Amino acid sequence: MTRLIDTVAESPRPERPRHPEKAHRPDNPVARKPAWIRVKAPGSPVFAETRALVREHKLTTVCKEASCPNIGECWDKRHATFMIMGETCTRACAFCNVATGLPNPLDFGEPARVADAVAKLGLKHVVVTSVDRDDLADGGAGHFGKTIRAIREAAPGTTIEVLTPDFLRKQGALETVVEAKPDVFNHNLETVPSKYLGVRPGARYFHSLRLLQRAKELDPTLFTKSGVMVGLGEERNEVLQMMDDMRSADVDFLTIGQYLQPTPKHHPVMRFVTPEEFAEYATIAAVKGFLLVSSSPLTRSSHHAGEDFAKLKAARSASVFARG
Repeated sequence: MTRLIDTVAESPRPERPRHPEKAHRPDNPVARKPAWIRVKAPGSPVFAETRALVREHKLTTVCKEASCPNIGECWDKRHATFMIMGETCTRACAFCNVATGLPNPLDFGEPARVADAVAKLGLKHVVVTSVDRDDLADGGAGHFGKTIRAIREAAPGTTIEVLTPDFLRKQGALETVVEAKPDVFNHNLETVPSKYLGVRPGARYFHSLRLLQRAKELDPTLFTKSGVMVGLGEERNEVLQMMDDMRSADVDFLTIGQYLQPTPKHHPVMRFVTPEEFAEYATIAAVKGFLLVSSSPLTRSSHHAGEDFAKLKAARSASVFARG
């Protein structure tokens, strides 16, 4: 699902290639990162404790599977984004470092283990995401619902954010997730429409946009959120049009981050967007009416999610007050 790079390398899984669909592709050299993207290597005692708890509960995190550059900072705060339904995705997006292939059957004990980990970590806000499960009749929507309800029972004070797949051709899946009452519904558009065929070939831009719009229609109290990467060859005017598309779908929160290339077999970085350009995108998005915008080279969908949720609530309250 989300993304990206740099980070803690753990022992590879020799039993099968991580990205078999990319093996035949020519290598794209991995560009050297500019100074503003460098991050410190993780290794604090709290980081080790968080990693141990994740392993003890046999859980998967997008932090590790997608090679997120912010893993050290987040795990040092005992924040982890749980990735349910396994570590193997049925899609083969050109940007993503999550393994591709045929997933294992669902683990029906997973929702309870996620909930127990949330309670033990003392999380005030938790993000739950997943791989794409096109092999399942409901795309895994029921498993999302069970996980949300298990967290509510184990940690009733914790607010819940879900970052879901697109549930393409999965009738009723979105309704199942929304009925479970998450506080934030997030689905990432990832890139502009012109780049979908090369970057996100299994998805459809306007389907994803409609998914976000429909979530808000089903439950107007939901906060909706979407994230995009830049540096994939998109034009500035395409990013601005995408902002307008999101606002038409009533998306509350936009995140914009730099795409980073996980391996030479993945889509190359076409350009490193400067911090000044990210700041300009943030200003424009705020003018367009988003309740909240996070736009920086290291912005990721789940980064600072708890703090951002508090800002979202405050922004909505201020907006309602301003309307009288």
